[in-house]
Amino acid sequence: MPITIIENREYRNLEVHLTGKLSRDDFLEFVPVADRLVSEWGRFGILAVMRNFDGCEPGAIWEDLKWDLKHYHDVERVALVGERKWQAGMSKFCKPFTGAEIRYFDIRDLERARHWCSETEAVLA
Repeated sequence: MPITIIENREYRNLEVHLTGKLSRDDFLEFVPVADRLVSEWGRFGILAVMRNFDGCEPGAIWEDLKWDLKHYHDVERVALVGERKWQAGMSKFCKPFTGAEIRYFDIRDLERARHWCSETEAVLA
């Protein structure tokens, strides 16, 4: 399965594990979960863990951009965690589409990324 979603209620973040190539249908599994959390939590963080991730099909990119623009102010932090050089560039590509603070972490720094993503204002308030 290319996408696995884990809700971390204690720290108000959503951990999303990505593998393979993400399709539009895969991304659409994320949408109802994330929309519900916006309603329940307000602002939250997203931790995207990319292992053996080969990118997104155009339909998934389009759905992601639509969701990002609709929820521009609902995501406080995005930690992108990956293992390939091109994945680090995703933080720059994503920035115009979200009001979230975005940082890239190497897969070896997964725990540091979790900690950073969990330090959102929503949790600290």
